[in-house]
Amino acid sequence: MTDLPAIKRFFWPALLTALGLAACLWIVPRETVAVEEHILGFPDTDIQAHNIRPWLLAFLCMLPAIGAWMYSFSGTLDRYMSRQFLGSFLLCMGTLLGVFVLMDLQNNMSDFKEAEDTMGLILTYYGINVPAIFVFLLPYVLLLALLYCLGKMSRHQEIVAMIQTGRGVFRIVVPLLITGAFTSLICLIFNYHWGPWAEGHKDIMIDMAKDGQADRARAVLYRDGDSRRIWFVGAFPYRFEKSGTVRNVMVKEFGADGHPSTQLKADQATWSREDKQWTFSGVNLLDLEASPVPRKIPVKGTLVRDWQETPWQLVKPGLDQSHLGIPELNSWLKAHEGVDWANRLPYLTQWHYRFAQPVICLITILLAAPLGIVFSRRGIGGGVSIALFLCAGMLFASSFFLTFGEAGHLPPALAAWGTNILFSLIALYLFHRRLTGRPIYQSLIKLLGS
Repeated sequence: MTDLPAIKRFFWPALLTALGLAACLWIVPRETVAVEEHILGFPDTDIQAHNIRPWLLAFLCMLPAIGAWMYSFSGTLDRYMSRQFLGSFLLCMGTLLGVFVLMDLQNNMSDFKEAEDTMGLILTYYGINVPAIFVFLLPYVLLLALLYCLGKMSRHQEIVAMIQTGRGVFRIVVPLLITGAFTSLICLIFNYHWGPWAEGHKDIMIDMAKDGQADRARAVLYRDGDSRRIWFVGAFPYRFEKSGTVRNVMVKEFGADGHPSTQLKADQATWSREDKQWTFSGVNLLDLEASPVPRKIPVKGTLVRDWQETPWQLVKPGLDQSHLGIPELNSWLKAHEGVDWANRLPYLTQWHYRFAQPVICLITILLAAPLGIVFSRRGIGGGVSIALFLCAGMLFASSFFLTFGEAGHLPPALAAWGTNILFSLIALYLFHRRLTGRPIYQSLIKLLGS
């Protein structure tokens, strides 16, 4: 006879597994093509790190199925706690996501209306920005969902009932900690490339809607010590890596004695992959060594130079470190290793932060869990207040540490991980007080009162 409860229990894990495999078959080939196009446009990038991207997306597609299988093999109380938290999580995520999208839509609607296909642009804009929005909202959603879920269970004395079954507080919140680990993994995957990339393309999409064109970077200064040239590029068009064309270029060459020899200004410069040459148009060329004043060198038509610099080398100093994923940061740091004029600290700080930021999801649960679990109705409001205060402090501290790290006042690793270390210690202290049955909110009131 067929075991109907078993079929019902494993139906959703099996369905999510099938959907995850289908998503992999659809997403992974497309991401592989995107990686190949990126490597073609930036051949000196970290190819090995970019090749990991399809595998990370495949793992992301299978994470819901992994969670569902873990849920199906869990005990009754663990499944009940997971269901309660998942319901609260979906409610809070839907609410905050709706508020966020409505506010952002109101701010950008005037720009969206200038596009030919307004609705198509809106769908593309928010579709591309899903990773960045998710990473931004997730700590807030976890905090609110956890406080709502545990507060409701505490008011109904469900936490007390679980403890009476012989479970400790830590064992009760294990499903929540596992959820925190899963969300941290999701944020880590998004932070690897897609979240920062989406943040960097938001303004580009708006510019495309308004003007029909957009720039990847502007006003970029590049120094090549080997060739003794300094480049200043006014604008890198959005798809410059495919066309090899940049605009409003000035190149100053220096002699062996360190004095400037020539200055080249051009309205446009195009680099050829086949010939490995630069072609300048709209040229104004000066001989700076002429005496007593610089002399203009006549140029008819275009000017061709066999210079070793490439467009993707020129653009790197102009890339915003907060918009670069781990592969791009690896490439930037490697390209500027040992370069005196390049400030590597902001990029190195952001590289560490790509790994540190996802852990905030787990720390948020560690902070909120002992404060959300209370054994009397009078303590619920106090625990919620402390949790909100601490999480606000955590977000402020993260910005504070990053600013000091990028400015060079803190080591990059400490700047990225300092917030995690500080609030992990606070979370462990709160957990210890909750596990030992010592009051939290009342002790803090006494401390402040004294």
